Amino acid sequence: MANGSRQAAWEFFGAELKRRREDAGFTQVELGTRVFVSGGYIGQFEQAIRKPQLDVAQRIDSTLQTDGIFERLCKKLIDDRRYADYFAQAAELERLATEICEFTHALIPGLLQTPAYARAVTLAMNPFASDDFIDEKVSGRVERGRIIKDATRLKYWAILHENVLRIPVGGAAVMAEQLQHVAGLGRERTVAVQVLPYAAGGYSVMTGDLRLMRFEDAPPTAYTEAVYSGNLLDDPAVVKQAQSAYDLLRADALPREASLALIESAAEDFRRCASTT
Repeated sequence: MANGSRQAAWEFFGAELKRRREDAGFTQVELGTRVFVSGGYIGQFEQAIRKPQLDVAQRIDSTLQTDGIFERLCKKLIDDRRYADYFAQAAELERLATEICEFTHALIPGLLQTPAYARAVTLAMNPFASDDFIDEKVSGRVERGRIIKDATRLKYWAILHENVLRIPVGGAAVMAEQLQHVAGLGRERTVAVQVLPYAAGGYSVMTGDLRLMRFEDAPPTAYTEAVYSGNLLDDPAVVKQAQSAYDLLRADALPREASLALIESAAEDFRRCASTT
């Protein structure tokens, strides 16, 4: 039996399997017969007792005509080592989201990170890790960022505490490139970005990073993250509270144009610093 977020991942797989199976009009035994396992085996998947297996997931996709969703869940949600266990389910859900609103208080959000910045963050968190491990983590983060431009339906809104602009992750050159990248996405109107300045003070309502995700055909969820831990929240009352907290942060943040100007100013400061070292 898995623990924590890994168990939540199995439960997500099982609930989705049960829904899709029933929509197709199959009993557990009927589906099991078609994918060459027992009905009890299917039941163990649905009850999150047994870890989903890739070959069975592929046959389930073929039988239920689910466009590879169970194969992707196995690869990205359950077996993919590029993401920490506590973040794996949130990483899969962000691919399905139609809207993401995010607040970070110390680092550039993962979806906006450049490869150099992502590498610096990963090295800082894993100073004794192998090059292969670092490369794997960076690759996963860079791939996640593609949904910003690839998924044209996605609306992405980020509120960055001013700390994010000042902490020199990876050095001045890396920061200059990273901040210019964020500003560029904002100027292109690919994303909406605001900065919560030191003067606002309202960020004290948040004790960690917050992400809100909305979906086309599922209830919204909230994800909160602290050091080496994350919580995916789907209770409607809790999600509503999280949305209210985010609205307060948005109200205290600088307007978008002023935010982009501040980000570009910080990028220029780092660029000058890099040129003198």
